[in-house]
Amino acid sequence: MLILVVNAGSSSLKYQLLDMENESVIAKGNCDRIGIGGHISHKTSDGRKVELDCDFPTHTEAFEKLVEVLTSGEAKVINSMSEINAVGHRIVQGAEVFKETTLVTDEVIDKIDALAELAPVHNHAHALALRACRKVLPDAPMAVVFDTAFHQTMPEKAYMMAFPYEDYEQYHVRKYGFHGTSHRFVSKALADAMGKDVKDLKIISCHMGNGSSITAVEYGKSVDTSMGFTPLDGLIMGTRCGSVDPSAVTFLMDKKGFTPAQMSDYMNKKSGLAGVSGVSSDNRDVTAAAREGNKRAMLANEMLKYQAKKLVGAYAAVMNGVDAILFTGGIGENDAAIRAGVCKDMDYLGIKINDEANNSTRGELRRISADDSKVQVWVVPTNEELLIARDTLELISK
Repeated sequence: MLILVVNAGSSSLKYQLLDMENESVIAKGNCDRIGIGGHISHKTSDGRKVELDCDFPTHTEAFEKLVEVLTSGEAKVINSMSEINAVGHRIVQGAEVFKETTLVTDEVIDKIDALAELAPVHNHAHALALRACRKVLPDAPMAVVFDTAFHQTMPEKAYMMAFPYEDYEQYHVRKYGFHGTSHRFVSKALADAMGKDVKDLKIISCHMGNGSSITAVEYGKSVDTSMGFTPLDGLIMGTRCGSVDPSAVTFLMDKKGFTPAQMSDYMNKKSGLAGVSGVSSDNRDVTAAAREGNKRAMLANEMLKYQAKKLVGAYAAVMNGVDAILFTGGIGENDAAIRAGVCKDMDYLGIKINDEANNSTRGELRRISADDSKVQVWVVPTNEELLIARDTLELISK
């Protein structure tokens, strides 16, 4: 059973082809600079590569090139797209319309596109990719997996915002949460590694990367998460400011003469680690500058650890305890100092890190807490594409 997983962004189209017999990746790649030129990077499991500048006016041309490199040339892995049994698509925003993985129809694509106002960078691009994919593969069953679906189990008290209630009724303003596909994958993977059923565990899942979110997973269900109406809320991130006083937003708009769109761009693309440090949006660069004594980089680094620590404490309170904390994402899987900083001085929760295990762990599934730690701490690599493929396989099998 071959399943193609597609993850479309506003100007990109990432993909993986998986053999579900053993869940191995046959090939993967990315079509980027869609609408502003075009480039494809393609790599097979046996090391063959394709790097080409292309002309991608839309996602349709990108998908056609994807088909070409999969089925022809020196890096081809299949003879025909008819060998692909199904396609799974990642969708960022499903709002309250989609609460689970869903089979693709024209009506479903229209509904995803209609939610673009809630995810303007992503949902319209998803719809374009879905239509392009159906044009090229009209007979293949397709499924859509939503980032927001995992968080639909949050109670009303967690997802509501204290605006007048009619703003929720008329404009659907509420916390949605994101990274749900990742949080669902890693919480289940952690439970398996612990030899437990995820339905018996209270887990705090720390997905930390260029975009970061922390989720309270109680007995397998999301009960609260740090991202909100959009992915801007919560932790300080690469270029996103995270949670700030709303009055600071209106104050800065007035001082700088920003329109709402300009202020949104300021908070989403010019703030966060990049804005505080003045060095980079990449945590590796910020950490390197901090080691060299750059005080603003040191501050950005400390802010990230401090804010994550606060959320861990808050979510332990929400769930009346925690059995395990996991770190995932580019930072969570690879930055031992960030992990240690988040877990430092958490004795009241019974958290103790094994420094040797933590410092020698990068991107691998491993327990990093001490043997006598009451709360287990793990590094759990995420694999959203595999979860999408599994969901797709399960749905079409029905």
